[in-house]
Amino acid sequence: MSDTLSPAGSDDTADDAARTATRGTSDRVVPRVAAPVKLRSSESGESATGNFYEQIGGHETFQRLVELFYRGVANDPVLRPMYPEQDLGPASDRLRMFLEQYWGGPTTYSERRGHPRLRLRHQAFKVNPEARDRWLSHMRAAIDQLQLPPLQDATLWSYLERAAHALVNTFEE
Repeated sequence: MSDTLSPAGSDDTADDAARTATRGTSDRVVPRVAAPVKLRSSESGESATGNFYEQIGGHETFQRLVELFYRGVANDPVLRPMYPEQDLGPASDRLRMFLEQYWGGPTTYSERRGHPRLRLRHQAFKVNPEARDRWLSHMRAAIDQLQLPPLQDATLWSYLERAAHALVNTFEE
C-alpha cells in the first residue's frame, strides 16, 4: 500500500508529484526533489530576481549604507580610534567594495586588495564585545534608513551580525 503526502495549499498536481514524499511498504518516507521556491521581494508579492546586490539596488544602495554607517562611527569614542586615517573616506571605500563584492557586485575589492582576510585585517585592533556591539548599532541604524524589503533586510543583517561576532578577538575592556 502506498499513499502520497502532498504539501498543504498546493494547487498544481504536476508540481505536487515532484514535491511529494512517498511511503513505501516499510512506512519509510522517501523524499523527492523539491520544486524551486519563488522568493518574494516585497509584501505585495513581486518575485525577487537577480543576485542580492541587484535586488537591493546595487552600488547606490551600498554607497548609502556605508555613508550612513560611517556617520555614526565618526563620533563613536570606541570605534573612531580604530581607524588610522584622519579621513574615514578610504575605510568607507574599502567596506563598500567588500560588501559589493560579497553580495555579487563588482570584484573591485579583491582586484585592489587581494583576498578579504577579515580576521587578519582586523587583528591589529582591539575588537571586543563592546566594539562589536557599537559597530552593529551603527550598522543597524544605517540599514534601517535604507528601508529594504523585509527579506533583504533580514539577509543582510544576519550576515553582518555573524561577521561582527566572528571578528571579536579579545574580551578585555
